[in-house]
Amino acid sequence: MQSVPTPEGPQETRRSFGEQLDEIRSDVITLAGLTVEAIGVSTRALLDADLGAVERIVNDDVRVDALKEAAELRVYEMFATQQPMAGDLRTLLAVLRILQEIQLTADLTVSIAKGARRIYPGELAPRVRGLLERMGSQATVQFKLAVDAFADGDSAVAAALPDMDDVMDDLQKELFRAIFATCGNDEAGLHQAVQLALLGRYYERIADHAVLIGAWVRFMVTGQMPSRSDSQDSATP
Repeated sequence: MQSVPTPEGPQETRRSFGEQLDEIRSDVITLAGLTVEAIGVSTRALLDADLGAVERIVNDDVRVDALKEAAELRVYEMFATQQPMAGDLRTLLAVLRILQEIQLTADLTVSIAKGARRIYPGELAPRVRGLLERMGSQATVQFKLAVDAFADGDSAVAAALPDMDDVMDDLQKELFRAIFATCGNDEAGLHQAVQLALLGRYYERIADHAVLIGAWVRFMVTGQMPSRSDSQDSATP
């Protein structure tokens, strides 16, 4: 007599749900890792005036967009086919918002890379170059810590990100002072000043997205909703 398959029990369903959730977390971490790498590559392309690297960064952005959309679809599928409870529900909601922050950050790395095109073949003053390099390093550190906080479910690290953001704000102010001190008043100097100011804004925005990721990690772990002050600058320029 042929046996009839038994319906999947609650424990098996839950195990399957947990596996899917782990895969989604892995997708987020992979996508974030690509974005952290892009921050460094775009900064180096800017400092070295490497237009070939700029082209690669621009082209790679399509891959980031595709991975983000695929991860989002998996989350929506879990909402449609599963019944996530409290903590898992918060995780899925946080993942959707964190994916958005990652994509916006990846877009900013493209903007930084394109800035190298707009400045080319002009040279960066040593003071400006040093500040941009420091801003790139600071953005990388903050974004990586935000991703680590998500991967580890560490609300303490996430809560520290806003204070770290003060470092980036100070660097941006210092960059503005350097721009006024080093850029000429002719058309070429004014063009470079505008582009450098935009680059400073891009790095500052990356740091802001890291803070927002931290806010959603805190929500995921503790249930504390991000405040208006966390999200007031969430739109990119």
